[in-house]
Amino acid sequence: MPSYTTPFEIHVHGEVPLREDVGYNQLQDALMPLWRYAGAKSLADGAASSYEEEPGIKFDPQAHLLRICWTVPGNDDFRQAVDEMCMALNELALSGAPIEVTFYDTEFDEDEAGDSGEEGDGSRDDFAMYFVGPTPAAIMQVQRDLLVQDVVNLMERHFDNSELSDVVASVDRLFERRFDALASSMQLGKPPRGSGGAPGGSGHGGGRKPRHLH
Repeated sequence: MPSYTTPFEIHVHGEVPLREDVGYNQLQDALMPLWRYAGAKSLADGAASSYEEEPGIKFDPQAHLLRICWTVPGNDDFRQAVDEMCMALNELALSGAPIEVTFYDTEFDEDEAGDSGEEGDGSRDDFAMYFVGPTPAAIMQVQRDLLVQDVVNLMERHFDNSELSDVVASVDRLFERRFDALASSMQLGKPPRGSGGAPGGSGHGGGRKPRHLH
């Protein structure tokens, strides 16, 4: 896809644990929406990122892990490619995992915007979090864990961690209601409850996100 037609640089970032029986060919098929979007003819051809310092798309067969730190020029239609990829990865995932997708406005100049002092000249940057997993329960579990992590990190600025157990319990109840509504018409196993937010997690919004550098 020619870069001159694309208003965004799109960065995809995440790690997906895979089943032990998953091989390269299966993964290539699942990731086809991404490498085809990049204009490649195979995963090997399209795995490299637009930035040399980024690892790109890597399959670790020993760890049974898919690692993605990959940038491609594109447009809003890239969201459809991500949706298709996630649907395919659900069949290969061992457990739930988040995938971050960040759209960087290629026409936005942060320095010029800061000097102008005018509002309404902000970037078109956007950020979306996608989730994959072998079951709805696995996906909801990782969604719950990330939400608790964000809430705890925010509230720890004002409260001691020991005071936040009721907040975590409230988040759990919200997810239990959502899952019960889903399970009412499907045969699904209950998602396990977490033990609280892990410290040191990154937030999912606000400001222009820095690139992942490795």
